[in-house]
Amino acid sequence: MRILHIMAGAGQGGAEIYTTDVMLALQERGLAQGAVVHPKAPRLEDLHQGGLQLYDSVLSPPFSFWRRVRLNSLIKQEKPDLVHGWMRRAAALIPQTLDVPTLIWLGSKKSIKDCPPHAFFVGVSPEVCTDMIRQGASPAKTFFIPTFPCLKDYSALDRATLDTPFDVPVLLALSRLHPVKGLDVLLHALADLPGVYLWLAGSGPEERQLRALSRQLGLAKRVRFLGWREDRAALLRASDMLVLPSRSEGLSAVILESWMSGTPLVATDCMGPNVLTHGQTALVVPVDDAHALAEAIKRCLGDEALRRHLIATGYDTYSRHYTRKIVTDQFVALYEKILAA
Repeated sequence: MRILHIMAGAGQGGAEIYTTDVMLALQERGLAQGAVVHPKAPRLEDLHQGGLQLYDSVLSPPFSFWRRVRLNSLIKQEKPDLVHGWMRRAAALIPQTLDVPTLIWLGSKKSIKDCPPHAFFVGVSPEVCTDMIRQGASPAKTFFIPTFPCLKDYSALDRATLDTPFDVPVLLALSRLHPVKGLDVLLHALADLPGVYLWLAGSGPEERQLRALSRQLGLAKRVRFLGWREDRAALLRASDMLVLPSRSEGLSAVILESWMSGTPLVATDCMGPNVLTHGQTALVVPVDDAHALAEAIKRCLGDEALRRHLIATGYDTYSRHYTRKIVTDQFVALYEKILAA
């Protein structure tokens, strides 16, 4: 089989990282693949080195109309067995009358109104799949496949390089700086955690507002804005806890990264009941509740037995359901099922 992937994102983000990792994992499995990617996609070189055939001129400016025209022409020329669109932006570019099986992947609850009418869908969590079916997707053509973490092995990180004392509790947030990520709530929680430091690793449109809020709350000496980081494994190992204060997520890859790396997790219940188990794989708190978030962080920092339990249960959950091999096997099986149908 030959798969043509379409990934239109140009910025740094968890979905872009994961999309690239899936393509590379499928390439290692021996699938024939091509990838339509934005000319400014952050991991073009990784895909090129991995052996994928890249079409990075299709999504060049200036207008969406011409991108659709170029994409339609490419599909007719290459004749793939299946077109796999990653995220809503790519799905909106796929021709509505395409006579090639089309699969659309969504990592969060999004509108599917611009997707090809006869598409198959894959959601990153059961809740995302349920939302697509609610919008009109066929249950028989909607499938759940989770993400997998892909941490590279980096050498140990010295806290001093991030202007952080070695003997203080450190919270880590790996996140795009965007209102939906709830980082403002995390800053308010930090105000109730004297002596605790916070590393915010990510970039995004809310950086200026978050910096202003940290100053307003008197936190500037304890918050480090790290920008976009590739050394997620090193940051996880050097911190005491990962915090995910999001208002909405599908299945955040950073959850799996915390389980894989052995870093305790405190997160909101924004993903529904099928992802996190309170007191087992994470401490789970309500969305937009800074007090509850601060109390959960205090509890986790102060209870070593609980920390060890969260680490052990998280790693067991990762190893049974979310490894690179397990998820890649599911994608290959889904491709085969769609083509057989």
